Amino acid sequence: MVRSYVDKPNSIILAISPANQDIATSDAIKLAKEVDPSGDRTFGVVTKLDLMDKGTNAVDVLEGRSYRLQHPWVGVVNRSQADINKSVDMLAARRKEQEYFQSSPDYGHLAHKMGAEYLAKLLSEHLEAVIKAKIPSIIAMINKTVDEIEAELDRLGRPIGGDAGAQLYTILDMCRAFDRVFKEHLDGGRPGGDRIYGVFDHQLPAALKKLPFDKHLSLQNVRKVISEADGYQPHLIAPEQGYRRLIDSSLSYFRGPAEASVDAVHLVLKELVRRSIAATEELKRFPTLQSDIAAAANESLERFREDGRKTVIRLVDMEASYLTVEFFRKLPTEPDKGANNNTPANDRYQDNHLRRIGSNVSSYIGMVCDTLRNTIPKAVVHCQVKEAKRNLLNRFYAHVGSKEKKQLSAMLDEDPGLMEKRDSLVKKLELYKSARNEIDSVAWK
Repeated sequence: MVRSYVDKPNSIILAISPANQDIATSDAIKLAKEVDPSGDRTFGVVTKLDLMDKGTNAVDVLEGRSYRLQHPWVGVVNRSQADINKSVDMLAARRKEQEYFQSSPDYGHLAHKMGAEYLAKLLSEHLEAVIKAKIPSIIAMINKTVDEIEAELDRLGRPIGGDAGAQLYTILDMCRAFDRVFKEHLDGGRPGGDRIYGVFDHQLPAALKKLPFDKHLSLQNVRKVISEADGYQPHLIAPEQGYRRLIDSSLSYFRGPAEASVDAVHLVLKELVRRSIAATEELKRFPTLQSDIAAAANESLERFREDGRKTVIRLVDMEASYLTVEFFRKLPTEPDKGANNNTPANDRYQDNHLRRIGSNVSSYIGMVCDTLRNTIPKAVVHCQVKEAKRNLLNRFYAHVGSKEKKQLSAMLDEDPGLMEKRDSLVKKLELYKSARNEIDSVAWK
C-alpha cells in the first residue's frame, strides 16, 4: 500500500526511522531508494531521539555522515504515551520538543534545524519550489485538456437555449448544415453525384438501344399497319396515314426509358439524402430532427420526380404532336425499280415498297432518338437535380417557422446519454478553467 503512494513521481517521501535502529537496515530508506534513486523527493526523519541509551546519539545520521541524502535529515521528538494520557496539546508538545533540542548537549548545535516545525517549514519550501517548477507543464496540461473538452463539446453540440427563437435558429442551422453536405455530394465534393451522370451516359443509351424497333418495323408489322391505316381505300401515292401510325406507335416506346431515367435519378437523390443525413455531424444529436429532415427532403424529391416525369413524357408527346416535315420531303420519291405502276392497288404492298417505308420510319425514329438522348437529361436535371439543390427544404422551412415552442422542443429531443455526457464535460471544463485562473493568479506572486 505504501509503495502505491510513494511510486507517484509527484509525491514527497518522508523516510522515517527510529534513532535506535541502524539506518543502513531501515525499511523506509530501502523503499525510498528503490522508488526515488536520485533522492530528489526523499526527506529523512529520525524519531525517538529522547529514548536512545545514555552515551549514544544520532548526530552522525543527522549531519549526513552515516547516510547522505539529497535533503538534510531532521530529528523530531514526539509526544510520549504519558503526554498523550495527560492530554498534552500539540503546542505544548512542540515547545517541549524545542526545549529538548536547545538543552541537549548532543543536539544543541543543531537545534535550529530540528523539530516538527522546522520539518514542516522545510517541506513547505520544497513543495513550493516543486510547484513553481511544474507550473508551466501543469498549465500546458490544463490548456490541452481544455482544448480537448471544448473540441468534444463542439462535436457533441453546445447546449441549446430554452426560448423558441434559439430553438428555431438551431433547427435552421442544422438544416443548412445538411443542405451544404447534400450539395457537396451533387457537385462532386463528396462521392455519389457522379451516379446521376451514369444514368445519362450509360443507363439511358442502353435502354434506348434495347427498344424493339426491329420487330416493330419488321416487314410483316409495316404491312399490317399500312394496310389497317388505308382502310377500304388503299393509298394512291404515299401511305401518309400509315407513316403516321408507324411513327406514333414507335415514339410511344420512348416513354419507358424516359420515365426510367427520372426514377433512376430519383433513387440516386434519395440515397444522397440518406448519406447527407448520416454525414452531417451536427444532426447526430437530434434523431427526431434527422427523421423530420429526411421525410421533408424525400417528400420534395417525390414532387420533383413527378415534375420530371411529366416533363419527359411531354417531350416524347411533343415529338409525336408535330413531325419534322423537312425530313420526309428530302426522302427519295422515285418508284421501285422494276415496279409496274399499272398493277392493281394491292400490289402496292409489295416487299420492297414496305421495306422502304420501314427504313424511312426507322431513320426518322433514329433522329428523334438522338434528340431525346440529349433533351431527356436536360429535363431531368432541370426538374429534379436543380430543384433539389435550390428548393429541397423550402417547404420544411415554412413549416418549421409556424411551429410553437413545444413542437420545436420535440424536434430537438436528444439522447439522454449524450445530454448527460455533455453536462459532465461542461462541469469538467469549468473546473479546469477555474484551476487555470487560480494558478495564473498565484503563480508569479
